[in-house]
Amino acid sequence: MCGIWALFGSDDCLSVQCLSAMKIAHRGPDAFRFENVNGYTNCCFGFHRLAVVDPLFGMQPIRVKKYPYLWLCYNGEIYNYKKMQRHFEFEYQTNVDGEIILHLYDKGGIEQTVCMLDGVFAFVLLDTANKKVFLGRDTYGVRPLFKAMTEDGFLAVCSEAKGLVTLKHSTTPFLKVEPFLPGHYEVLDLKPNGKVASVEMVKYHHCRDEPLHALYDNVDKLFPGFEIETVKNNLRILFNNAVKKRLMTDRRIGCLLSGGLDSSLVAATLLKQLKEAQVQYPLQTFAIGMEDSPDLLAARKVANHIGSEHYEVLFNSEEGIQALDEVIFSLETYDITTVRASVGMYLISKYIRKNTDNVVIFSGEGSDELTQGYIYFHKAPSPEEAEEESERLLRELYLFDVLRADRTTAAHGLELRVPFLDHRFSSYYLSLPPEMRTPKNGIEKHLLRETFEESNLIPKEILWRPKEAFSDGITSVKNSWFKILQEYVEHQVDDAMMANAAQKFPFNTPKTKEGYYYRQIFERHYPGRADWLSHYWMPKWINATDPSARTLTHYKSAAKA
Repeated sequence: MCGIWALFGSDDCLSVQCLSAMKIAHRGPDAFRFENVNGYTNCCFGFHRLAVVDPLFGMQPIRVKKYPYLWLCYNGEIYNYKKMQRHFEFEYQTNVDGEIILHLYDKGGIEQTVCMLDGVFAFVLLDTANKKVFLGRDTYGVRPLFKAMTEDGFLAVCSEAKGLVTLKHSTTPFLKVEPFLPGHYEVLDLKPNGKVASVEMVKYHHCRDEPLHALYDNVDKLFPGFEIETVKNNLRILFNNAVKKRLMTDRRIGCLLSGGLDSSLVAATLLKQLKEAQVQYPLQTFAIGMEDSPDLLAARKVANHIGSEHYEVLFNSEEGIQALDEVIFSLETYDITTVRASVGMYLISKYIRKNTDNVVIFSGEGSDELTQGYIYFHKAPSPEEAEEESERLLRELYLFDVLRADRTTAAHGLELRVPFLDHRFSSYYLSLPPEMRTPKNGIEKHLLRETFEESNLIPKEILWRPKEAFSDGITSVKNSWFKILQEYVEHQVDDAMMANAAQKFPFNTPKTKEGYYYRQIFERHYPGRADWLSHYWMPKWINATDPSARTLTHYKSAAKA
């Protein structure tokens, strides 16, 4: 996890423009470099480093003797870089995983390069010999990337939008900043004056398709067919592999543990893999909640079962409410469910950074979208429509859960790893017949639970624990987080403000006082940038007025049972 920033064709003083790069310093607390491009006085790279691999040669932009015309700035982890090196007999100059991008590009061009990367990434690649600039981002957008481009060819890119909004350019007083789409790469021509022109934007991978790099994988051979035992076996192989490949780091690994199914499976598998790799330190797991929260109790059970060194972080409603402003600033969104769920994750990341030496943090993000874990999937009209909705959620992860997971951890210089969004695991899961993946017997994620039924990885009652939204599970059933928030904003936003909401905020008009309150904070930090969020996250197939799982009928009946 690092912070990348680059400008091409700037007509303002670079030493002034580079102050914008400091807005993302939290992403790389270990080192900073600012470098001009030879021969292009108005082009430069900025890089904030979190040293996770190769502490000696890991600074960026990466340049190697063999390709003096290539400049690479990337944020991410490429898990198959050693396999690719062995297979193609590349000669590496560093131990940095990202160096593989330079070799693959030289060998087969940009299309082949992005398709061969097994990992999470956002990059800017400059080829001064062929006068090209390339931008690329991983399938699910696990690593963030924003860009701004003017009609006269000024291009600015950054890991977070906050590093671009204050940039100056002569032709526009208001620079349009937008997220770079996941699963895409863009080719741009570099002109002699340092400006660029977009040539093409290409979607190189759909989450359903098996990735090209699978051909070079050393995963145990999967068994063909859709017999339930075959499928379960394949899922276990792929999930184990997804966790194992993510152990790649020189820094200490920890794990978020909410006590839900997903984080529990990740923590249990991670601990097993660390033991097999003979890692010398105990796995530390972290749970957050208010007193008597269901998450804390469940996480404790899992930690006892797997034998992790477990930490519980307590917070009260006042601390949660006080964090809202900095959380929304970090997130760069005003989506209601994202803000709610981010507070706990932001506070626990703050605790980990301050009190431990863990830097790489595993978590269960992406599972709900992939395995149809949201409670409203019980209402899906058909398996095919459920499948369609699952894929829509995966496409939009970069606006919601993945955004939350990245920004709340990166704000405190931590790097998040999410095994459920592994290319091989997710594409296999999505290739299964739609009816296999739907909720069964009133239980969501039935197939995933069944897969680990006999493994004794986690306690049975956790394996079959019903879905609990993170923002709800951290508080007690009697008074959930969303109710605490709503009671607070009731005194901050009055009816007259709500009556005027459509006029004040014509785009994505907030329908509730809570939504209005978040939007106000967002507009204070990022005025006129509401279009970064195309729509609010909301459950489907039901008449929901609130995104909280606790407002849904299925949750209420489960709570009574």
